[in-house]
Amino acid sequence: MALKIRLQRHGSTHDPKYRVVVAESSARRDGKFVETLGMYNPSPKGKDIPFSINLERADYWLSVGAQPTDTAKALIKKARAAVQA
Repeated sequence: MALKIRLQRHGSTHDPKYRVVVAESSARRDGKFVETLGMYNPSPKGKDIPFSINLERADYWLSVGAQPTDTAKALIKKARAAVQA
């Protein structure tokens, strides 16, 4: 069972919102997942927050072997920088 940390698309047409989830690599993009780690809004409007990720849980899943996709890795890195700033 290979696990991946990846994005799951939600929202409406032309207004995407994503969940950062841990899922099996063979599962469909918007299909079954193990745990939700956070959310990502690529085009926030007004007071919407662009992203939020539970870094403790992300660290746990990375420690047990989950592989992040490129986008998920960048979001985790950005979240770490936001916490330290």
